[in-house]
Amino acid sequence: MYYHEAQGAIPQPMRALALALAALAAGGAAALALAAAPAVSVSHGFAMHGDLKYGPGFAHFEYVNPRAPKGGEVRLAAIGTFDSLNPFILKGIPAAGLGEVFDTLTVGAADEPFSQYGLVAETIETPADRSWVAFTLRRGARFHDGSPITADDVVWTFETLKRKGHPFYRAYYRHVLRAEKAGERRVKFVFERGDNRELPLIVGQMPVLSRAYWAGRDFEKTTLEPPLGSGPYRVETVEPGRSITYRRVRDYWGAGLPVNVGRDNFDVIRYDYYRDTTVALEAFKAGHYDFRQENVAKHWATAYTGPAVSQGLIRREEIPHEVPTGMQGYVFNERRPLFRDRRVRWALAHAFDFEWTNKHLFYGAYTRTRSYFSNSELAARGLPSPEELRVLEPLRGLVPEEVFTREYVPPTTDGSGNIRENLRIALDLLRQAGWQVRGQRLVDAQGRPFEFEILGNDPSFERVHLPFVRNLERLGIVARVRTVDSAQYQTRLDTFDFDMTVAVWGQSLSPGNEQRDFWHSESADVPGSRNLAGIKDPAVDRLVELVIQAPDRPSLVARTRALDRVLLWGHHVIPHWHIRAWRVAYWDKFARPAVAPKYALGFDTWWVDPAKDAELQRRRGALQR
Repeated sequence: MYYHEAQGAIPQPMRALALALAALAAGGAAALALAAAPAVSVSHGFAMHGDLKYGPGFAHFEYVNPRAPKGGEVRLAAIGTFDSLNPFILKGIPAAGLGEVFDTLTVGAADEPFSQYGLVAETIETPADRSWVAFTLRRGARFHDGSPITADDVVWTFETLKRKGHPFYRAYYRHVLRAEKAGERRVKFVFERGDNRELPLIVGQMPVLSRAYWAGRDFEKTTLEPPLGSGPYRVETVEPGRSITYRRVRDYWGAGLPVNVGRDNFDVIRYDYYRDTTVALEAFKAGHYDFRQENVAKHWATAYTGPAVSQGLIRREEIPHEVPTGMQGYVFNERRPLFRDRRVRWALAHAFDFEWTNKHLFYGAYTRTRSYFSNSELAARGLPSPEELRVLEPLRGLVPEEVFTREYVPPTTDGSGNIRENLRIALDLLRQAGWQVRGQRLVDAQGRPFEFEILGNDPSFERVHLPFVRNLERLGIVARVRTVDSAQYQTRLDTFDFDMTVAVWGQSLSPGNEQRDFWHSESADVPGSRNLAGIKDPAVDRLVELVIQAPDRPSLVARTRALDRVLLWGHHVIPHWHIRAWRVAYWDKFARPAVAPKYALGFDTWWVDPAKDAELQRRRGALQR
């Protein structure tokens, strides 16, 4: 996993997973209106709640330039390493950008909370109770070798991902009973009976793989062989662990579809890998790549200097967004006996001084996170509303009493570095939990010291860890910081071999099945799951199911806020911070649409401006002379 100083989502290897973990969608006029729905509805798209924004026959999304020129090369950076071009399994570290190789049945709109429009699928058919969904495939849909995408490919993909793919798929498709070929170009997915109303959209996010291609290959093994896909890009060259280059498919079958018009404009996309963020930043300023999102406040405030910046060759912008910022924080591994007591976890939260950190390390750039669904209407605020209480009351006695009586606020300070009062509260909580100070060391009843390790993979984050460690020392706690390489880090996360680490849970405006992978008991012991804390709580399980089963938007909001409260008062993390804008820096060769999407950066809608690119090359040459 690669996290940033600021909020961010865990990178996923394909568009489908990205939609599941970050900005998902719902909206406007041609979706299924259940109150007046026919027995079966057939549409070009599907919305989770309400209507679709884009009706039948729409020309393109509003946040693209349909006349954007194709061409040019963009060089990007990735951190760490990679050893696989198979992004669908637990083994290995997949290369950045592989999602551009594989098309999905449907694609989301980045200006709606949760809606899907046909990509490989031409039409979407479903009954009012959403007990199944059927997709009719487009006649022209094909893989890069020219072979058509068939119903057999879709069925095989579903069965293979669920049986052999990353454990995420088994959890995500848990309530999908089967996929069946229902015609030459028609595939039907049948669901378990229940109230999971997002299943038609979830299935639509599935990438479609070639059954024939994989027939002679082991799906469960890592590989560096460029895969056969059907998307707008194919793998051109690979330097294992160092770089990967994609080239736009000139005869891409889906280029003219409304969902693709104005997107995927670069001819070549190259990712170069760097050891850490500091090295990557210096490489950017030296002109080794073209575009970066900046997630370190100190870098943003002080590091963008030099002739290329002062003369305008490098541009910096903060682009506001409405993306839920989710949760980043120190996560406790509650599988460890040390962290099983909620009072201990709350005590340690008092030793983290966000206000001092923000003032002295981040130049005041960030807002403290107080919700797992921050920057959205889904975030819990104040005391529970009547609608939330109807959800929470059956759980009284199973959840902390503070859920009903107090608004969650993380421990705060005045930013001066004096946290004596917070440490006093922390020590009192630790004593209640059976810990005591002996000879300036915190020990349990058997005299065993309170010691643990903070695991990371980014050396630049040590400046955040070390002041926290010093505050813990004042409580008699020994915390050690251990920074490892990306491969070892990912392996240790997958096997839950850590005491504490920094984790990021990206959220969407329409949370659903992915919440099981984040918080549910059934995912706590599944290698590779995102339930890093190891939460096994019947009340959380029940709330996750209620979120998934929400019949309408008001219910979803109330149930998600209730889940938020219970997670917060469970003290599973020490919340960090977030920012409500994309901080981007780029060499001045790009243009972008006049309208930005609400729920994504939308870099795939940018393009290389030939005139700007030529002028940039001229000015860079003059600068170097």
